[in-house]
Amino acid sequence: MLIPMTSINGVVATLASFLFLAAGAIGSPSHTFGWKGRDFLLDGKPFQIRSGEMHYSRVPREYWHDRLKKMKALGLNTVASYMFWNVHEPEPGHFHFTGNDDVAAFVKAAQEEGMYVLLRPGPYACAEWEWGGYPYWLANIPDIKVRTQDPRFIEACKRYLTQVGKELAPLQITHGGPILMVQVENEYGSFGNDKVYLGEIRDMLKGAGFDVPLYTVDGSDDPMLHGGTIDGVLACVNFGEDPADNIAKLAKYRPDQPLMNGEFYPGWFDQWGGQHYQSGPETKAKDIEWMMEHNVSFNLYMVHGGWTPGFMNGANSDSGHYHPQVSSYYDDTCIDDTGQITQKGVAFRNVIEAHLPAGESLPPLPASVGVEFRKDAQPMLEQAGLFDNLPEPIKSDMPKTFEELHQPYGFVLYRTHVNDSGRKLQLPDLQDRAIVYVDGVEVGILDRRLKQTELELHDGSQSSTLDILVENLGRINYGREIQGERKGISQALIDGTPLKGWLIYKLPMTDLSHLKFGTTKAKGPTFYRANMERQAGDQSDVLFDMRDWHKGSVWLNGRNLGRFWHIGAQQTMYAPGPWFKGGQNEVVIFDLEGMENPAIKTTGQMIWEQHGE
Repeated sequence: MLIPMTSINGVVATLASFLFLAAGAIGSPSHTFGWKGRDFLLDGKPFQIRSGEMHYSRVPREYWHDRLKKMKALGLNTVASYMFWNVHEPEPGHFHFTGNDDVAAFVKAAQEEGMYVLLRPGPYACAEWEWGGYPYWLANIPDIKVRTQDPRFIEACKRYLTQVGKELAPLQITHGGPILMVQVENEYGSFGNDKVYLGEIRDMLKGAGFDVPLYTVDGSDDPMLHGGTIDGVLACVNFGEDPADNIAKLAKYRPDQPLMNGEFYPGWFDQWGGQHYQSGPETKAKDIEWMMEHNVSFNLYMVHGGWTPGFMNGANSDSGHYHPQVSSYYDDTCIDDTGQITQKGVAFRNVIEAHLPAGESLPPLPASVGVEFRKDAQPMLEQAGLFDNLPEPIKSDMPKTFEELHQPYGFVLYRTHVNDSGRKLQLPDLQDRAIVYVDGVEVGILDRRLKQTELELHDGSQSSTLDILVENLGRINYGREIQGERKGISQALIDGTPLKGWLIYKLPMTDLSHLKFGTTKAKGPTFYRANMERQAGDQSDVLFDMRDWHKGSVWLNGRNLGRFWHIGAQQTMYAPGPWFKGGQNEVVIFDLEGMENPAIKTTGQMIWEQHGE
């Protein structure tokens, strides 16, 4: 059976690309893309998808073209990207498709570079991203069951995917754009086996105007393929090794469709407190060679991981053990955090180049932006203590979760009074990390990663102020535990008795303009500020060396670059060159423990070190 097909004019710059540049997708010639038997067909001719994953929300918009050029030079003809629902609908009915989250501009950039696109709109993404991409406000719907037929969830999904269609349906290959295929949900076989739910997501995508082939991706084991696939939709399998065995499972399950690896893992992600993942290129290159030789299409996940901005990292749960992920994403792959092509990337390029179809050649490898390294540390003289810069509190009889406070990310400070501080504090539903203070003095930390929920308070006066500073370390993004994510605390007890009468301070840290900086040394959690001089026209990237710091976040000219934590393995913070300006640049570092001699240090390369708690 021949499936309806679409395409653009080849992998190289063509008249279609010129017309697209001149007038968008409108007026560009449409094409056909589909499959027959084991072959994908582009305008009726066999076509092997050689894709690499790059998430536009993880890469500065100013670098999209640079990274796409490098992908093409590595031998790829397609770019795949997830869309993150929480980025595009941060509040119900309020959509955001601008700046670094302008997905239509990203798709157009891909076409301008002669690349096709695999679109992965979710609504669930995983991707080691906060709650797998789900917006926090879903958790405010009582007893909602995400990834199910819950009608309230389905209604929200439909509103989101309808808007996605408005943004991107005109950019399908059937309309002169570069989008070849669109994914239905994501790895659903690892979660459930609800064909009615999958069918509803499929139908939403069609109703949103997507007429290109749809596809699913799942693990290659029978339960995953059975649970995650749906009739009439192309099935792909994910793996990072043994392509012959994994593809054989797909071929047995779907004997009359093209064979495709939806995610091939050249690297892996890192978790706070864990070792940095590293692997050599040799075995992975042989796996790619096998796929090239056996007409197996593939998607390198990731070809360039980039950097998870702000507080958007997710977390895994392994048998109830909570593991939040670092800000750097898949550094050990073909293109590293700073955009440098790695030895692994060169090895993959060599394999692909040796197996290109007749008449196709690769462009030379582009040069990379440099990394600035300053030998001298720059002292940070201005300080602003967190407790000296609190907003107006919310009064509540009981603690409220982040979701109840309508605050997605960041921190919340819970304050009350206790009559005797010499007893046991209990936070049974803590998510995720709490620093506990009595009369302004830190008395301990409770950490969900370590399954800590109780703390003996030090002896104190008859009446003491109890502060609990809770950080959202990232909602779980994979597995069935995504159902129970509610950040912060909803109860606090002393020896089993609930504490009441709270002042709650919302600390989303989305705007630091209200902070009152001075030169007086602050105590406890503190913001530090300094200006970095930059020559006009200097576009080099910067890596901040954070090994002298404890735990917190870094802002450059108001942009939250992400998290650091002395436990590692990530010990650097990436600051993209285009985010600097000529002259003075404001750098703010928030450290939860405070610093004696705060200073900005830079380094010439990523630093990976693992330390204890």
